[in-house]
Amino acid sequence: MPNRLAFRANALRDAREKAGLTQTQLARLIGVAGGERVSRWELGSSTPRAATIGKLAKALGIRVVDLLDGVDGAADLRLLRLEAGYDSRETARRAHLAAATYIRWEAGAFRKMPHDADLTPLASVLGVRLAELKEALEVSRSRRESAD
Repeated sequence: MPNRLAFRANALRDAREKAGLTQTQLARLIGVAGGERVSRWELGSSTPRAATIGKLAKALGIRVVDLLDGVDGAADLRLLRLEAGYDSRETARRAHLAAATYIRWEAGAFRKMPHDADLTPLASVLGVRLAELKEALEVSRSRRESAD
Protein backbone atom coordinates (compact mmCIF):
# COMPACT_ATOMS: atom_id res chain seq x y z
CA MET A 1 0.00 0.00 0.00
CA PRO A 2 1.39 3.42 -0.80
CA ASN A 3 2.20 5.81 2.00
CA ARG A 4 3.20 3.20 4.59
CA LEU A 5 2.53 4.42 8.09
CA ALA A 6 4.85 3.37 10.90
CA PHE A 7 4.08 3.55 14.60
CA ARG A 8 6.41 5.90 16.52
CA ALA A 9 7.29 4.10 19.76
CA ASN A 10 9.21 7.08 21.17
CA ALA A 11 6.25 9.39 20.55
CA LEU A 12 4.04 7.10 22.63
CA ARG A 13 6.50 7.10 25.53
CA ASP A 14 6.94 10.88 25.36
CA ALA A 15 3.18 11.52 25.26
CA ARG A 16 2.52 9.11 28.13
CA GLU A 17 5.20 10.70 30.29
CA LYS A 18 3.93 14.20 29.44
CA ALA A 19 0.43 13.09 30.48
CA GLY A 20 1.88 11.91 33.81
CA LEU A 21 0.68 8.33 33.36
CA THR A 22 2.38 5.05 34.14
CA GLN A 23 2.29 2.28 31.57
CA THR A 24 -0.24 0.42 33.73
CA GLN A 25 -2.49 3.47 34.05
CA LEU A 26 -2.47 4.00 30.28
CA ALA A 27 -3.23 0.32 29.71
CA ARG A 28 -6.26 0.57 32.00
CA LEU A 29 -7.48 3.75 30.26
CA ILE A 30 -7.54 2.06 26.86
CA GLY A 31 -8.77 -1.33 28.07
CA VAL A 32 -5.74 -3.55 27.56
CA ALA A 33 -4.31 -5.96 30.10
CA GLY A 34 -1.33 -4.69 32.07
CA GLY A 35 1.44 -2.23 31.44
CA GLU A 36 3.63 -4.88 29.80
CA ARG A 37 1.84 -4.40 26.51
CA VAL A 38 2.36 -0.63 26.62
CA SER A 39 6.01 -1.29 27.46
CA ARG A 40 6.40 -3.48 24.34
CA TRP A 41 4.83 -0.74 22.20
CA GLU A 42 7.15 1.88 23.66
CA LEU A 43 10.19 -0.34 23.06
CA GLY A 44 9.07 -0.99 19.49
CA SER A 45 9.01 -4.76 19.98
CA SER A 46 5.33 -4.85 19.01
CA THR A 47 2.84 -2.47 17.43
CA PRO A 48 -0.68 -1.66 18.62
CA ARG A 49 -3.61 -2.46 16.35
CA ALA A 50 -5.28 0.32 14.40
CA ALA A 51 -8.19 0.63 16.81
CA THR A 52 -5.79 0.79 19.74
CA ILE A 53 -3.78 3.62 18.16
CA GLY A 54 -6.94 5.72 18.12
CA LYS A 55 -7.63 4.88 21.78
CA LEU A 56 -4.05 5.76 22.73
CA ALA A 57 -4.29 9.14 21.03
CA LYS A 58 -7.60 9.95 22.76
CA ALA A 59 -6.34 8.85 26.18
CA LEU A 60 -3.19 10.94 25.80
CA GLY A 61 -4.94 13.99 24.36
CA ILE A 62 -2.98 13.92 21.11
CA ARG A 63 -3.75 13.32 17.45
CA VAL A 64 -3.29 9.93 15.81
CA VAL A 65 -0.79 11.49 13.39
CA ASP A 66 1.42 12.33 16.39
CA LEU A 67 1.96 8.58 16.84
CA LEU A 68 2.71 7.80 13.19
CA ASP A 69 5.54 8.30 10.72
CA GLY A 70 4.81 8.45 7.01
CA VAL A 71 1.97 10.95 7.22
CA ASP A 72 2.63 13.46 4.48
CA GLY A 73 0.14 16.16 3.67
CA ALA A 74 -3.61 15.71 3.47
CA ALA A 75 -5.39 12.87 5.24
CA ASP A 76 -6.19 9.79 3.23
CA LEU A 77 -8.96 7.32 4.05
CA ARG A 78 -6.68 5.13 6.15
CA LEU A 79 -5.74 8.04 8.39
CA LEU A 80 -9.40 9.00 8.88
CA ARG A 81 -10.09 5.41 9.91
CA LEU A 82 -7.17 5.34 12.35
CA GLU A 83 -8.33 8.63 13.85
CA ALA A 84 -11.78 7.10 14.35
CA GLY A 85 -10.15 4.15 16.12
CA TYR A 86 -11.38 1.29 13.93
CA ASP A 87 -9.79 -1.41 11.86
CA SER A 88 -10.89 -1.70 8.23
CA ARG A 89 -13.38 -4.53 8.75
CA GLU A 90 -15.08 -2.80 11.68
CA THR A 91 -15.30 0.41 9.67
CA ALA A 92 -16.95 -1.45 6.80
CA ARG A 93 -19.38 -3.22 9.13
CA ARG A 94 -20.43 0.01 10.86
CA ALA A 95 -20.90 1.76 7.49
CA HIS A 96 -22.88 -1.19 6.07
CA LEU A 97 -20.29 -1.81 3.35
CA ALA A 98 -18.70 -5.00 2.13
CA ALA A 99 -15.25 -5.25 3.69
CA ALA A 100 -13.69 -5.76 0.26
CA THR A 101 -15.32 -2.57 -1.00
CA TYR A 102 -14.04 -0.51 1.91
CA ILE A 103 -10.54 -1.98 1.63
CA ARG A 104 -10.49 -1.18 -2.10
CA TRP A 105 -11.54 2.43 -1.39
CA GLU A 106 -8.88 2.79 1.30
CA ALA A 107 -6.26 1.50 -1.15
CA GLY A 108 -7.45 4.06 -3.71
CA ALA A 109 -8.45 1.28 -6.12
CA PHE A 110 -11.53 2.86 -7.68
CA ARG A 111 -12.11 4.83 -10.87
CA LYS A 112 -15.22 6.87 -10.13
CA MET A 113 -16.00 8.54 -6.83
CA PRO A 114 -18.52 6.36 -4.97
CA HIS A 115 -22.07 7.68 -4.68
CA ASP A 116 -22.98 10.00 -1.82
CA ALA A 117 -25.57 7.47 -0.63
CA ASP A 118 -22.73 4.98 -0.03
CA LEU A 119 -20.37 7.55 1.44
CA THR A 120 -22.73 9.28 3.87
CA PRO A 121 -22.87 6.37 6.35
CA LEU A 122 -19.08 6.04 6.12
CA ALA A 123 -18.61 9.74 6.83
CA SER A 124 -20.82 9.34 9.89
CA VAL A 125 -18.82 6.35 11.15
CA LEU A 126 -15.55 8.23 10.68
CA GLY A 127 -16.94 11.38 12.28
CA VAL A 128 -16.17 13.62 9.29
CA ARG A 129 -18.13 15.69 6.80
CA LEU A 130 -18.92 14.17 3.41
CA ALA A 131 -16.63 16.69 1.69
CA GLU A 132 -13.73 15.70 3.96
CA LEU A 133 -14.33 12.02 3.20
CA LYS A 134 -14.35 12.68 -0.55
CA GLU A 135 -11.09 14.61 -0.25
CA ALA A 136 -9.53 11.70 1.66
CA LEU A 137 -10.69 9.28 -1.04
CA GLU A 138 -9.07 11.47 -3.69
CA VAL A 139 -5.84 11.50 -1.68
CA SER A 140 -5.95 7.70 -1.41
CA ARG A 141 -6.50 7.38 -5.14
CA SER A 142 -3.77 9.86 -6.10
CA ARG A 143 -1.25 8.11 -3.82
CA ARG A 144 -2.06 4.81 -5.47
CA GLU A 145 -1.70 6.30 -8.96
CA SER A 146 1.64 7.92 -8.10
CA ALA A 147 2.92 4.60 -6.73
CA ASP A 148 1.98 2.67 -9.90
